[in-house]
Amino acid sequence: MNVAVSIEQKDQFYILTINRPEALNALNKQVFDELDAFFTKEYNNFSIKGVIITGSGSKAFVAGADIKEFSHFGADEGANLSKRGQDIFFKIERFHAPVVAAVNGFALGGGCELAMACHIRVAGTNAKFGQPEVNLGLVPGYGGSQRLIQYLGKSKALEMLLTADMINAVEALDRGLVTHVVESGSEVDTALAICAKIATKGPIAIKQTIALVNAYFDKQVDGFEREYNDFGLTLGSDDATEGAMAFVEKRKPVFKAK
Repeated sequence: MNVAVSIEQKDQFYILTINRPEALNALNKQVFDELDAFFTKEYNNFSIKGVIITGSGSKAFVAGADIKEFSHFGADEGANLSKRGQDIFFKIERFHAPVVAAVNGFALGGGCELAMACHIRVAGTNAKFGQPEVNLGLVPGYGGSQRLIQYLGKSKALEMLLTADMINAVEALDRGLVTHVVESGSEVDTALAICAKIATKGPIAIKQTIALVNAYFDKQVDGFEREYNDFGLTLGSDDATEGAMAFVEKRKPVFKAK
């Protein structure tokens, strides 16, 4: 069986490439299985300082889900499929190091949802985003109805969800869906540069900052309470002592994730 998600390591960073160019990198069971395997295995591997997710070829990041795999499903099977996808995307969203989507083309349906589960999105000039599920008589299944609101607000999210219209990279930047628009072909290099910059910061602080931002959207968590506890946790770490000493001594800190 061919690999659906190729994995390349560059120093402390990993590049995950959805490798189904013949299907515009559509998400199928194998893609989900391989994404799940990586993020489950590496969930507590703190030597990893960043992960980039991109698509093979130049046409698509991920052009959607593989409709052929579930078009015959009933309600229960559909709900289970959706929940599994959401669970995997939560693992990405809650990963301890930054996960950056390098969006090189179409990011539609499940592809847009995968990009939104990442912490940061870099779009090439040819990128297009959309949630076209209503065209098929469906609703989003992998968190699109929830995360799109976080980035666009209720009215703009509803318009995209209800019309199934796509937006281009510049519109996505203007609306806050992506943080960078770069020349097509340089998405991964830009993502690596962002990860390299973040990797110079305190790793415990990075991990807890990701958790704190996620807590804002978690109805079961008091984000402010989580913040003062995490502030205490980081302040009591060896990394915080090293950071303060480095600041006073006017040198770069050497963090050890302790």
